[in-house]
Amino acid sequence: MTDTRTDEILDNPVWAALAGPHREFAETHGRAARYQTDVAPFTCVRGDDDEGVWADLAALVGPGATVAVTGTAAALPPGWTVENEIAGVQLVDVGVEAAEDPEAVRLSAADLPDMLSLVARTQPGPFLRRTVELGTYLGIRRGGALVAMAGERLHPPGWTEISAVCTAPEVRGQGLATRLVRAVAAGIRARDERPFLHAAASNTGAIRLYESIGFTLRRNTTFRAVRVPDSTKPLRVA
Repeated sequence: MTDTRTDEILDNPVWAALAGPHREFAETHGRAARYQTDVAPFTCVRGDDDEGVWADLAALVGPGATVAVTGTAAALPPGWTVENEIAGVQLVDVGVEAAEDPEAVRLSAADLPDMLSLVARTQPGPFLRRTVELGTYLGIRRGGALVAMAGERLHPPGWTEISAVCTAPEVRGQGLATRLVRAVAAGIRARDERPFLHAAASNTGAIRLYESIGFTLRRNTTFRAVRVPDSTKPLRVA
């Protein structure tokens, strides 16, 4: 049996997820794919070894669209522009002390207003109205209010990304994020999968936290938003 937990699959985790466990959320055209737009904002190509992937991406998202694209670090074809670039890191579990948390509760669509409110206050990264459908999300409530959260996002075969790790300002410093990351990791391990995560390279505090609990840097990466040319003519790459 092939071990799908080898690191290489994480070189293009969005594609691996949408071609595998998350295929129900996928919209595809040739060698380009994206999550349904109310689930997650990620778009990807299968690889950049064929210039035709850009034509597939343009056909998928439409002229003039701006998309967060992964799976390629190649220079853009003529007419395409980079709208934003953020340096990031990808970390993998090498010894996380995964453990269930007695205070953590599983969150669902019924908790969505509270989840979106916490995300708006803390800005942990993209979280849309249907992101909760991607996996297990756990939260901690105090006095009925949701004050901390973490959950599962990308799901390449054999791996699950921990994401949306956030804590309300009034309860920071109490270790809630660490507890929730370990609790989410416990659920991932129970499926015989391995946790990984992403962070902005500038978020050094979060990176130190993740490293302190058993994650290690696998690679540096770049989160890139690109704009498709306005022209509706078939894309031609020089």
